[in-house]
Amino acid sequence: MDNPGAGLLELMAVMARLRRECPWDAQQTHESLAPHLLEESYEAIDALESGDPDAVREELGDVLLQVYFHAEVASERTDGTGYTIDDVAEGIAAKLIRRHPHVFSDVSVSGADEVKLNWDAIKAAERQAKSGALGSVLDGVPFGQPALALAAQLQRRAERAGVPADLADGAPSELGAELFALVARARAAGLDPELELRAASRAYRDRVQAWEEQARSR
Repeated sequence: MDNPGAGLLELMAVMARLRRECPWDAQQTHESLAPHLLEESYEAIDALESGDPDAVREELGDVLLQVYFHAEVASERTDGTGYTIDDVAEGIAAKLIRRHPHVFSDVSVSGADEVKLNWDAIKAAERQAKSGALGSVLDGVPFGQPALALAAQLQRRAERAGVPADLADGAPSELGAELFALVARARAAGLDPELELRAASRAYRDRVQAWEEQARSR
């Protein structure tokens, strides 16, 4: 499209009409849509791993639809808790500006590592201003995510906060401790443990399918 953002306005109009005129779309709630948000995110990851740019574009559209859908549902509330897609966009834009003072203000940084440190410090200050308490560096870590990703995020947050490395010891079981240590090894090697296991799983799938094909041809 010639006008940047025109497609987003079109999607907003389409979503509003679907809520009015489609029986299925009209009955959806935040709760009923939640599984789709997770599912579409996983499908987007699959597309990224496939290296197919057309698939990536399509799956990102499906993720974007979920954002617009939730915002449209929220916009219909009349109890004072509603918000629109513009509120969502303005909120994240304001957050990005606050957390990038080296871009939008006069703060200087030496590189990407310092950007991360500043981000964490600003985020902690925001949490304190909101709750009135210092809180924890682990506040906001979603425990509903896959276990490998959870362990990696906890370790990253703790490491950046200067938490002693030996606190990672003492898992409830020997196997749990070994898995947690493997996550640490992957991070030390600059690898994402969740993506590494996904890659191993895909390779295993390919070997199983090849074995099945050979078995059928006998």
